[in-house]
Amino acid sequence: MDRAKRRLIAAGLAATALAGLGACASSEERASRRSGAEFTDDTALTAKVKSAIATDAGAKTAAAVNVETYRGVVQLTGFVDSEDQVTRAVSAAKKVQGVRSVKNDIRLKR
Repeated sequence: MDRAKRRLIAAGLAATALAGLGACASSEERASRRSGAEFTDDTALTAKVKSAIATDAGAKTAAAVNVETYRGVVQLTGFVDSEDQVTRAVSAAKKVQGVRSVKNDIRLKR
């Protein structure tokens, strides 16, 4: 067998091995990955929620609250001065179109 054929066969075997490794991820791992479109949607949703909090609860509250989104589920974290700020931030987040649910982990400053 000449060198060119050996290289072609080796390349084919390497490609097959690499393709097989991709199948090793569990179905749970594959299900938890976001597509580029989902990531973009979550990023846009995060910005909309942050803006809604600033509008409804005030800039001070918006600056104190962190917003993270994963597949339409919004998580709010941070420390604020009053229960009213918490309520208004959660309410504002729930009103944003595309939000599936809101996890409230905002804490009161002591």
